[in-house]
Amino acid sequence: MTTRPSQPIQPVQPVQPVQPAQPDQAAPLALSAGVFDQANRADPYPIFRAIREAGASHWLAASARMIALTRHADCQRVLSDPAFGHLPPSESSYREGPDEGLRSMMRANPPTHTRLRRLVSRAFTPGRVARFEPLARDLTAELLDDAVGRDEVDLVGGLTRPVPLRVICTLLGVPAADEKVFSDWASALARAADPIQTVTLEERAARTAGNRGFTAYFTDLITTRRAEPRDDLLSDLIAVQEQGDSLSDQELVELGELLLVAGYETTVNLVAHAVLALARDPEQYAALRARPDLVTSAVEEALRYDPPIQLVLRSALTEVEIAGQSLRRGDGVVLLIPAATRDPDVFADPDRFDVTRYAGPTQ
Repeated sequence: MTTRPSQPIQPVQPVQPVQPAQPDQAAPLALSAGVFDQANRADPYPIFRAIREAGASHWLAASARMIALTRHADCQRVLSDPAFGHLPPSESSYREGPDEGLRSMMRANPPTHTRLRRLVSRAFTPGRVARFEPLARDLTAELLDDAVGRDEVDLVGGLTRPVPLRVICTLLGVPAADEKVFSDWASALARAADPIQTVTLEERAARTAGNRGFTAYFTDLITTRRAEPRDDLLSDLIAVQEQGDSLSDQELVELGELLLVAGYETTVNLVAHAVLALARDPEQYAALRARPDLVTSAVEEALRYDPPIQLVLRSALTEVEIAGQSLRRGDGVVLLIPAATRDPDVFADPDRFDVTRYAGPTQ
């Protein structure tokens, strides 16, 4: 689940506690009627809280061998422990989505992931990214100036989408005239990161079309940049060489998809969620205006309070124990990120948005 439309908050039914049990004895946790219910997308946090309070782990289905984790420590471990990673559908108890779209580093394990990250880091440097800060600042100022005086402003369409889209497309060397089609592809491809049971048939078809369109476009762009390099990230990635190794055209396409979705959709959601949180809490908004130096802390708090990515999927790559449960290779692990980022064992007053939370002690 990557974003939630603005809509009235609907009442939710509490999730009944589910005692940890072996998969062949467990009743499925009612996530389909809770977290996955469109009626609750405006405010899923009561559901996440109820699931976390019911236990650190829950088997989602007896037959599928999928487990949901709710606590910060367990989720953090899965994201860093080499015992967890990605497997092809034939070896996993669940599907992360079709093979098309969002491949490359996003679904690679070491040593493949290590190799790709090493090559990409030679071109995708902090200095390269910093060169686009003036573009982001100028475009943001232009859009905000245009919004001044209007009775109503579409925050997403008028600000949080155009800025990251322009930056990512410029970074990749995509002409401004093609930004709209890239926006459509990004939205469709982003659904490839969601659990497949939450994706409609229409969205699957759009995702497939988006992947094919992006692949064809980016393949042509790679060919053009190989012949005529420019001052953009794609040309730099094509030129990367290390000990005789380089990125193939297929890997370049996959990296382009990853950069588009990871750098675009998540930023759209993060900024929108942050503005919404500030609009709902005038005290925090006033605190941030009074102390602009808190902006970095406020961004970190927005990531914690209302994360742009709600669910993360992994597979057990070997027999392993976590949260009191024994997993075998191929068992699916669903990280309930909003449950973890509001874990009271880690965060004081976790349901409160606090722009000073990450600011450190005052001098």
